[in-house]
Amino acid sequence: MKVFGRNLEPDHERAMISWSPFLIALLLLMSIPVVFVLAPRILPPKTMPSIPDMDEVDDLALFRRATLASAGGEGGRGGAGIRRRALSPPKIAFLFLTNFDLVFAPLWERFFHGHERLFNVYVHADPSAELVLPPTPSFRGRFIPAKATQRSSPTLISAARRLLAAALIDDPANAFFALLSQSCVPLHSFRFAYHALLADPGTPSNLPDGRRRRRSYIEISSKDPWMWMRYVARGDDVMMPEVPFERFRAGSQFFVLARRHAVMVVRDRRFWKKFKMPCLKSRVDSCYPEEHYFPTLLDMQDPAGSTRYTLTRVNWTDSVGGHPHMYQPPEISANLIKELRKSNSTYSHLFARKFSAECLDPLLKLADSVIFQD
Repeated sequence: MKVFGRNLEPDHERAMISWSPFLIALLLLMSIPVVFVLAPRILPPKTMPSIPDMDEVDDLALFRRATLASAGGEGGRGGAGIRRRALSPPKIAFLFLTNFDLVFAPLWERFFHGHERLFNVYVHADPSAELVLPPTPSFRGRFIPAKATQRSSPTLISAARRLLAAALIDDPANAFFALLSQSCVPLHSFRFAYHALLADPGTPSNLPDGRRRRRSYIEISSKDPWMWMRYVARGDDVMMPEVPFERFRAGSQFFVLARRHAVMVVRDRRFWKKFKMPCLKSRVDSCYPEEHYFPTLLDMQDPAGSTRYTLTRVNWTDSVGGHPHMYQPPEISANLIKELRKSNSTYSHLFARKFSAECLDPLLKLADSVIFQD
């Protein structure tokens, strides 16, 4: 096109070329909010590692065996289990969850000594840890097939479930299942702990013979100030509809379960499919699935069947990074043992954590004169 003999096309092209970088920058700037809105819906969220499929398959087979072995009531194994339970006194299954040497095995051996017919020991040791097996007879040969565990992941729940399943299969006389860590120590004699558990009146049941059901000793709370952040650690809505927020509970990682509740845990599929989901990496600081799965499951399935308090004393007054206070040798004394026993419930604490490995010798010195003198 020509006007007064001038060609306008080149000027128009130059204008378009000069404006192009500006338009591109403007478009990019305008697209940023769109990216922030759509990216979470298009890109998968970054999560912690999930439980390997083969581990799940192995566990499912184990849990089925445990469920079948416990058929026929709290005694387990149908009629054979009931007959054996009638012939054998009730036993306590001590379940140790560990990732390093069981340094307190000598102290536990003194605790167990003379009561061999009343307990069993089972140990889940992380395969990545090179453990020195304790020379004490109560722990020898009691290591169950284990899988890797990781903090802030449901692998710790899986490990506890494997221990429960192994104990259910092994002995139908196991009436209580005490989950402990390698840093736990006893606060009383075996005789005291055994009679405390067996003396509990239990809860009424609809059993034909009118027997009362034993209760489990597990902390169950809805008052944690960080409950909402813990609830959404896997995502905002992933726990629904099976676990609404108002039914989500918190509690201690360590507990004592009655046999019927141990069976309930290994038989569960409905709640496990929610709690086995990995937490978001952005919310890993709020991810403690092992402190929620067990109290939530028991509170939803059998709210009257638990004491709602734990028998394991933990000191959270100066916790760091989600870890409780770790006692050191200078702190070990008769007064400390007596203080740790105190409880807000009607029961004394039976166990305590967390103790450094160096505490073994001072604890052994107090064993006969203080710890087991009750």
